[in-house]
Amino acid sequence: MNLLETIKGRKSVRTFDGNPLSKEHREKIEECMKSIPNPFDIPVECKLLDAEECGLSSPVLTGEKLYVAGKVKKGPYADVAFGYSFEKLVLYAWSLGIGTVWIGGTMKREQFEQAFGLQSGEMMPCVSPLGYPAEKRALKDVLMRKGIRADSRIEPDKLFFNEKWGAPLTPADDMADLLEMVRWAPSAVNKQPWRIILKDGLYHFYEQKDKGYVNGKTGDLQKIDVGIALCHFSMGLDEQGRQHEITVSDPGIEIPNDAEYIASVRIR
Repeated sequence: MNLLETIKGRKSVRTFDGNPLSKEHREKIEECMKSIPNPFDIPVECKLLDAEECGLSSPVLTGEKLYVAGKVKKGPYADVAFGYSFEKLVLYAWSLGIGTVWIGGTMKREQFEQAFGLQSGEMMPCVSPLGYPAEKRALKDVLMRKGIRADSRIEPDKLFFNEKWGAPLTPADDMADLLEMVRWAPSAVNKQPWRIILKDGLYHFYEQKDKGYVNGKTGDLQKIDVGIALCHFSMGLDEQGRQHEITVSDPGIEIPNDAEYIASVRIR
C-alpha cells in the first residue's frame, strides 16, 4: 500500500453495513494483533469483542457488530505507546477495506472494560468498531463529521517549526510527504495537538495541550494523538527505507507553558 494515500484516504467510519467480517479478514486482524510493536517497548494488548454477545454499543455508531479494544499498563509513555500501536492496527484494517473510528468517551466504558477483563493498574484508553462501511452515512455520522470539521487540517506552518517554536519550517523535498502524513493523523475532536521542531537534525515531537483530555480511565488522550502522529512519521520513514531511531531526550528548546516534550526522531 502507498502509506500517504492510505492515510489521506482513510475516513473515520461510524455507519456500518451490519455484516460480520469475513473469515479471512478476521484472521488477518487477529494475526496483526498478536504483535504490534512501538518504540517504547510498552506492550499494548488488543482483543476482539462481539457487540451483541458482550452487550456493547456506542451512541455515535450504527450497524457495528464487532469491536477491538486495547489496553496498556499505566505508567510513563503508556499513552503515547498506545496511540502508536493502536494506529498501526487501524491503518492495517483500513488497508483491508475495514472501517474504524477511535472512540475514547462516547461509550459505556464500564461494560467495555468488563468485557475486556481490565485489571488494576491497566487502562483501556480507546476502542474501535471493526466492520465494512455502509454505502450511505447515517445522519448523526454526517453531523458529527461536520461538527469537528473532520476533512480539514491545521496548516503546516502552525504545526511544523524550524529551530524554535513558531518559526515555520520549509521541509526538504524528501520530508514533505512525511510531514503531510503527520498532518493528516486522526485526533480527538480533530484538535491535532502535535507540534514538531526540527533542530540539529532531529525532529522533536511536542504535545500542545488543551484542557479536558486527561483522566484516570483514558490517560492523556492528546498524548495518544501524538503517538498516532509519531506512528505515521515512523511508518513513512520505514516505507522510504530510511533508518531512524526514536529517543526520549528533551533538547531544552523554549516552548509555551501549555506544551510538553514527547520524543525525538533522528534519521540516520
